Amino acid sequence: MIRNFRELYSYRGLLLSLVQRELKARYRGSVLGFFWTFLNPTLHMLVYALLFGVFMKNQIPHYAYFMFVGLLPWIWFSTSVSAGASAISDRRDLMTKVRFPAQVLPATVVATNFCNFIFSLPLMVVLGLIFGVVPTWHVLLFPVVVLIQMCFTFAVVYAVSAFNVTFRDLQHIVMNLMTLWFFMTPVLYKLSTIPEEYRRVLQVLNPMSILITSYQAIFYEHRLPDAVPLVSLLGVSIVLLWGATQIFESRREEFAESI
Repeated sequence: MIRNFRELYSYRGLLLSLVQRELKARYRGSVLGFFWTFLNPTLHMLVYALLFGVFMKNQIPHYAYFMFVGLLPWIWFSTSVSAGASAISDRRDLMTKVRFPAQVLPATVVATNFCNFIFSLPLMVVLGLIFGVVPTWHVLLFPVVVLIQMCFTFAVVYAVSAFNVTFRDLQHIVMNLMTLWFFMTPVLYKLSTIPEEYRRVLQVLNPMSILITSYQAIFYEHRLPDAVPLVSLLGVSIVLLWGATQIFESRREEFAESI
């Protein structure tokens, strides 16, 4: 794992260039351009707020803000995994070049969506101020949660991108799986609404529930995230990242031939 990220760091110039290109190309030709970075999560929030906050009469105070706090990191994760699945298989033009660093491609997907996540944070703060929710000192824990999510997201993206090269159906399975995963994650509802016995199972089987509730604790509930689940997830994410990079390295020589 260390060797993989050392190589990735050595190609940081290429990574930065690819991320910049992806950000510029994402909405190229559209009238609103870069503003879609803010409009996409906002439109998602409005749809869910209308459905669950108005039609279904959700009783969570400041529901739109509560949901937006969880929606932004979820979008970062889900779009990274969905796009990352085909990060290698869709780039034959680059993979057939001599000694092209394959690990840069999944990293580009994660980094690009991370930039969109960061760019959307001011919108979340403004929405909170509209509801009278002001950030507190608990935001100092925000970088810690982001770092853990970064490790977990890298692990998932490296694994699915490597396997999708030879098993192309995986990218379609992943896209459908993300829908199920979303509703299994407490973005639209509070974790406390789930019965205790199922709540524990959900936290064990769904690492994103730990991350989302940590963001909600910091920005919505103004408290420190639960330390034990978060530290446990950090350890699990490091192990998963190590395993994913091992899988990626073992299959890297096959990429150019398989695509």
